[in-house]
Amino acid sequence: MEKLAIFDVDYTLTKKETQIEFYKYMLKKDKKHILHMPKVILSGILFALNLIPLKSTKEYFISFIEGIREEEMKEHVKDFYENRLSKLLYKDAIETIKRLKMEGYKIYLISASPEFYLNELYNIKEVDKIIGTRYLCENGVHKRSMQGENCKGEEKVKRLMEEIKKEDIEVDFKNSYMFSDSLSDLPLLNIVGNPYLINYKKKHDKIEILEWK
Repeated sequence: MEKLAIFDVDYTLTKKETQIEFYKYMLKKDKKHILHMPKVILSGILFALNLIPLKSTKEYFISFIEGIREEEMKEHVKDFYENRLSKLLYKDAIETIKRLKMEGYKIYLISASPEFYLNELYNIKEVDKIIGTRYLCENGVHKRSMQGENCKGEEKVKRLMEEIKKEDIEVDFKNSYMFSDSLSDLPLLNIVGNPYLINYKKKHDKIEILEWK
């Protein structure tokens, strides 16, 4: 049986929220992306008022990718990883990944952030699988529309189980690990024998809290 070490990404592996950092990166590359800011602000207000779902909010936020060709996006995400994303990683997170990989664990990263740029984290050679929120890319052109559901909460468990079934492996969840900064990941934290909260500011009676830098 395989043992997994599952990691959330934003504020677990990284010091900052990656989707915001990707938008800031794209804005620096092309100032025209500032035109998307009103949509971002409005969608945030509507979500806070429970007038639109989180999925719609995220699609509004990421509307700056609409129309970017796949070849161009590949260059953007490569540059984003090399010059920004790779510099946001917690040293303790990378050391934990390396240690658990050496102990025979498969390393899975599961995040609500967009999979098309998270895939650059395969540059961490110990990573076996990356699962993120998927967005449509039709005829070689990126769209803001989600493909499927936002990869958050129970959806993370669903996506994980789909990958396990696809790879036709049996998993020893009792001896597997899950690391997250948020209780929104309780569905994943609850299925492993070794759950950990990262840099969590409150006390928790059942889950050990680790401080990563």
